[in-house]
Amino acid sequence: MIQPLAYIHPQARIADNVVIEPFVTIHKDVEIGEGTWVGSNSVIMDGARIGKNCRIFPGAVVSAPPQDLKYKGEPSTVTIGDNTVIRECVTLNRGTALDKNTTTIGSNCLLMAYVHVAHDCVVGDNVIIANSVQLAGHINVYDYAFIGGTSAVHQFVEIGAHSMISGGSLVRKDVPPYTKAGREPLSYIGINSVGLRRRGFSAESINEIQEIYRIIFLKKYNVTKALDIIEAEFNPTVERDEIVNFVQNSQRGIMKGFGI
Repeated sequence: MIQPLAYIHPQARIADNVVIEPFVTIHKDVEIGEGTWVGSNSVIMDGARIGKNCRIFPGAVVSAPPQDLKYKGEPSTVTIGDNTVIRECVTLNRGTALDKNTTTIGSNCLLMAYVHVAHDCVVGDNVIIANSVQLAGHINVYDYAFIGGTSAVHQFVEIGAHSMISGGSLVRKDVPPYTKAGREPLSYIGINSVGLRRRGFSAESINEIQEIYRIIFLKKYNVTKALDIIEAEFNPTVERDEIVNFVQNSQRGIMKGFGI
């Protein structure tokens, strides 16, 4: 259902069963999948690739040009997976040729009102980003992460899978998977045990994750020494290897343990 008061460029590719409310503007180079709803006063700009059964609320701007002085108008995209909800006044900027040339939002995500996702970010599946969170460029947010409201995330930061960041945080360092982060400066405050249980992690896996992070954050080892101990004392598992690989590959360095 397309309201007559909406403007849709004739070359935009709109699937069946898409609902487009009045005063929506949809530009030329746009694809929208089946069953998606686009609320009034939303603007879908060139380069938008929107999946199936998404909900885009009033005032959202999808695939605006990046706020990057190096951007020279080259074609680029924003890709949104299936079943993702984009709430009121969210802004999603497309990528740049100097990096990924796309900004990606996964499937089954919830981006609450006034979230900003800048150019060349990658947001995984099942991610929740609460109200007024601001993501700078080149950020990776992995599956099932949760970012609390009004947090600001520095460019090039990595936020690990199943992690949880407290509202109002300034995120300048990488946040490893399975952790909870809070306080100022941002610090380790435990593992996301409630979230892990909800997602079917065994008690054995949760205990192992907790013991690994005690070595990294609470034993006052440097990172290299902590990883050596973990690899020597813990058998390889998916969770152990994910933590070790994340910490080893961190470019900005990981957040600190509380009190360190």
